[in-house]
Amino acid sequence: MTTGTQVPTKAASDTSHRSRLFYFNGGFFTQSRVRRILDLAGYDLSLGKPSDDDQIAVWGWSPTSGRGAAVSEKTGARLVHIEDAFLRSIKPGRDGEPPLGLTIDHKRPYFDSSGPSDLETLLMETPLDDAALMNRARANIERIKLLHLSKYNDFDLDTAMPEPGYVLVIDQTRGDASIEYGGGSVAAFREMLVYAQQDHPTARIIIKSHPEAAGGHRSGHFGPEHLTDRMTLLGDPVSPYALMEGAIAVYTVSSGMGFEAILAGHKPVVFGQPFYAGWGLTQDHQPIDRRTRNLTRAQLFAGALMLYPKWYDPYRDELCTLERTLDTLEALTRAHREDRQGYAALGMSLWKRKPLQAVFGPLEFCSSIKEAISTQKPILVWASKADNEFQGAENTQITRVEDGFLRSRGLGADLIPPLSLVTDKRGIYYDATSPSDLEALISQTTELPQSMIERASKLQRQIVQLGLTKYNLGGGKITFDAAGKEIILVPGQVEDDASIRKGTTTVSTNTALLAAARMDFPDAFLIYKPHPDVEAGLRDGKVEETAADLIASNADPVALLQSVDRVATMTSLLGFEALLRDIPVSCYGAPFYAGWGLTDDRADTPQRRVAQPTLSQLLNAVLIQYPRYYDPITGQPCPPEVALERLATGKLPKPGPGNRLLAKLQGVFSSFAPLWRK
Repeated sequence: MTTGTQVPTKAASDTSHRSRLFYFNGGFFTQSRVRRILDLAGYDLSLGKPSDDDQIAVWGWSPTSGRGAAVSEKTGARLVHIEDAFLRSIKPGRDGEPPLGLTIDHKRPYFDSSGPSDLETLLMETPLDDAALMNRARANIERIKLLHLSKYNDFDLDTAMPEPGYVLVIDQTRGDASIEYGGGSVAAFREMLVYAQQDHPTARIIIKSHPEAAGGHRSGHFGPEHLTDRMTLLGDPVSPYALMEGAIAVYTVSSGMGFEAILAGHKPVVFGQPFYAGWGLTQDHQPIDRRTRNLTRAQLFAGALMLYPKWYDPYRDELCTLERTLDTLEALTRAHREDRQGYAALGMSLWKRKPLQAVFGPLEFCSSIKEAISTQKPILVWASKADNEFQGAENTQITRVEDGFLRSRGLGADLIPPLSLVTDKRGIYYDATSPSDLEALISQTTELPQSMIERASKLQRQIVQLGLTKYNLGGGKITFDAAGKEIILVPGQVEDDASIRKGTTTVSTNTALLAAARMDFPDAFLIYKPHPDVEAGLRDGKVEETAADLIASNADPVALLQSVDRVATMTSLLGFEALLRDIPVSCYGAPFYAGWGLTDDRADTPQRRVAQPTLSQLLNAVLIQYPRYYDPITGQPCPPEVALERLATGKLPKPGPGNRLLAKLQGVFSSFAPLWRK
């Protein structure tokens, strides 16, 4: 994952009630993300001597916080306690990764149980009875669990879990402030382990080490010397929610995983006084008498994760909602989890290599399947080259990669880098002859929470409102007189394209498609739109001008879609873009969007497509779960919503003047490729 360039900074979001915030900890100077979040939250970080009207920033109760506390004593300036928010990043802060949010508390850190913090006051006094807020909270809990999002996310979802039926005991790092100020101690950890054994005398006990202890940054409270024959020390980075699923009970002192246990449906046994204890959702060995309110899981979540933190959007450089932070973290964690081992890459054109490196991280480009296998890395291959590159190695596990459905502002054949790519371990979306990951996602999307489907509906509305397509080329507006006839758009395709070879049967040329549409809709007005690559002179696929009522050369596809009653296609993505706009689509091939009950299918579609998703469910799989999006401004993986904004309004890197010539030369040389293979 590359760091890329910084987004242009905006003015702070709160300019009317800004506060001077002095600091005596170098981290507030060196950590630009922390400074930016505080700036957007209305704080002016300052050096010097504060007055009694000013405030002093300290990091929780860290060792350096004593400096700020001493100045506070002398000047009367109030302390403001800064901490990482509860969903932080991929890796711990000690690895140098900036946080996605902060907690800013004017009383004490949220983990300090010696008195009320702002968080505790919020949980005690805020009604937390707004129906919309509670619905959002429940939806966010489901999404976090489904996506396995945690404070730190450097774990592999494929890691084998212990057999279910164990008691989970959560370790923490020695000397952590959340233990000392949260009612814990070394003795509390020993007591916790004793109680876990006594309460469950026959169960296996899994002791989960803290990520920083497992990573060698700090030491924990338990090691091999504390184990009995029914205990196991688990140091592997695993999903907390996968771990909770197999647990019959959870024990903690003050770990944030105790909060995740609540979200997972447990009632953890707590030996300290963390922020989530005392609200009726835990079994407390040290009750906190002043916490007299019982909260639901959704209420606790809404207060702690939605109302208390300041969340940051790194793409738009502004404070944001938790939902938008989940979008960000979903994109970052997916890229990290899929790419963590690196790849051996095959079948990549020279011009694609730099953009692919940016998206997938370190790629080792290989010239043969034998060389790729020898690297012992996962193998990434451009989908259209897979058949050629893997002859004789059909049983080798590969990941195919191809352009996504919202690709760029310009043609791939013009060597414009993509903002979205798809990866597929089963096949590839345009190949109807074999299963694909996309087919599996579409089949499963009917089981997703409604909130995730609503995200797809919102994305659909944005695409239509912004007038976006795969290439976003624009074009001229076509005028015509159809004299009251049904108007059908027939999109041309590149006839030697893999989507034609793998996705059609009897109708596989543009001329045949026009003839079929004329036969099935004899009274319709047929508008034929040549494929952009054909119009640009980069690929073959012309038709006779008399084959349609109108040839819409260089026409704006969005304007055309707004003017037609139906689209008739083999496998063109314009058919999918018509579905986005609720336009009926007749398919003479088996594109990825056919066979699900949403299209008028004039050709056979794979019998394995038996699900009947709604359009929004289909879109969730096609636009959110299947593709990966890349933001060229920040150089980071990004959510689809960010890619839409970049395509519509953002400043995108422009190709150099040599791109067009190189594209032409690439087309010329590719025509000789079959001769070279002989």
